[in-house]
Amino acid sequence: MFTGKENKISADHLQAGETIIIIGFGQSMTPQLKSGQPAIIAPVTAETLLKKGDIVFCKVSGHYYLHKITAVRNGTTFQISNNHGHANGWVSKNCIYGILIQKL
Repeated sequence: MFTGKENKISADHLQAGETIIIIGFGQSMTPQLKSGQPAIIAPVTAETLLKKGDIVFCKVSGHYYLHKITAVRNGTTFQISNNHGHANGWVSKNCIYGILIQKL
């Protein structure tokens, strides 16, 4: 299984349909995810139902994040934020590459 960081290479593996491990660094998702904690991420497909509270791997304003969905607009647009209340921005589903299925 591919193990990567929050970057385009990880996004490419997810878009190819692979389930991967992402290791994120930083304090933005504590206590839900600790810095350096591996997480298993499954690809997001057209059938994937995304909801508020999901932790997803996405791209917002040119940056890749393993952050959470904090709001959903019309079921098509998702607000991405860290775990401390900072909103990174709104994205469409095609900017969300994976969803957390297990913390390691």
